[in-house]
Amino acid sequence: MPEGNILVVDDEERQREIYRDILLDEGYSAETAPNAESALRLLGQKRFDLVITDLNLPGMTGIQLLSSVQQADPTVAVVLITGYPSIQSAIEATKKGVYTYLEKPVDRDKLLEVVGEVFARMAVLRKTILGVSAATKGMLRMILKVAGTSHTVLILGESGTGKELVAREIHKLSPRSDHPFLAVNCASLTETLLESELFGHEKGAFTDAHQQKKGLFERANRSTLFLDEIGDTSLSMQAKILRALQEREIMRVGGTEPIKVDVRIIAATNRNLEQMLKERRFREDLYYRLKVIPIVCPPLRERREDIEVLAMHFIRRAAFDGKRKIAGIAPDALEALKTYDWPGNIRQLEWAMERAVLLGEGEQITLQDLPPEILHPTEAVEAVSAAAQSGGDTSGLEPVIPESSWEEHEKAKILEALQRTNGNITRAAQLLGMTFRTLQYRLEKFGIKRM
Repeated sequence: MPEGNILVVDDEERQREIYRDILLDEGYSAETAPNAESALRLLGQKRFDLVITDLNLPGMTGIQLLSSVQQADPTVAVVLITGYPSIQSAIEATKKGVYTYLEKPVDRDKLLEVVGEVFARMAVLRKTILGVSAATKGMLRMILKVAGTSHTVLILGESGTGKELVAREIHKLSPRSDHPFLAVNCASLTETLLESELFGHEKGAFTDAHQQKKGLFERANRSTLFLDEIGDTSLSMQAKILRALQEREIMRVGGTEPIKVDVRIIAATNRNLEQMLKERRFREDLYYRLKVIPIVCPPLRERREDIEVLAMHFIRRAAFDGKRKIAGIAPDALEALKTYDWPGNIRQLEWAMERAVLLGEGEQITLQDLPPEILHPTEAVEAVSAAAQSGGDTSGLEPVIPESSWEEHEKAKILEALQRTNGNITRAAQLLGMTFRTLQYRLEKFGIKRM
């Protein structure tokens, strides 16, 4: 039997009864409301997963109801039904987070198709992006809503919050998923190399251009291109990216003919773009072109309810790789994890749990298995600093990794895995718990050459 509570909102009694009966016959739990005000009262009394509402309601409209639903519970998906869809209303609703439109008259098959799709995609996302907090659920809903569109998405968040994972999930759930997801780290390449990587070049365009090369915009035609660390690009490169987005065409370096491309852009950054706008280090026109639909990946310190779920996921994976049996986390160790601020976010938690599994001996992760900076962050920093300043031996002290150094830490882990596997990327990816493609992307991001 299908799972999920659905609320149908329509001022026409006969119409909402038809929708409700269709859903009940299919095994869903469905209730109805004649207007937005009644719908909001029901939403305050009971948990609903999906709201199906007519756009033209008396009093508060469907768009206004959508806004109220998003403010009250960002985890609720909303589907709008309208007899007069328009581009303007579609854009407005998409920005606010509507999942999709259904155009009147809505037949049974179309209604069930959309409802089934909502719950199927939700199930897929919940297996990948873990968490029980309202922030995580709201992020899941936004992914769900934007995935089926071709809109540009801007993913914001600190380092280690999972921006690349969000981008991959959007692509995986999109109509473009039959084509490969392509990505580039904009901060890892010089401007000249980045231009060639994005737009390609013609033979003879520069000294080492011995043959024609297709850039990522061409290779990502009818697919998704992920521009990671977009905030690190120069103003001149931003202008070229903007032109590609606006004109839907690119020019190879050294080329004379424009090339049409159909590419969905997902960009990400850990920088404060609004501050960069004020400092004239980021183009305002590109910023608003990218920020059609923004998704924020919240830091782990703002979603502490997710720490236990994520920690157990990393523990199980590390225990499986190390052929160990670990039942859980001791209560005092779990409390320590929940009270720590996690400057390196999810990535730091992952490394900490891998270390705990590696060093632990019992069937539970205990306080003694956790890194010192989690248990005594101030003392750990002072100990390493004092030993370093006095010229003493720091080899017995656990290194304290500040937020700015977590990427260097990850790079070191990748290099270690490659060394252990004699440069075998497939085996290194398995050791690191990454997919082959993710490790390839990390190699490009950190400028690591294959051994």
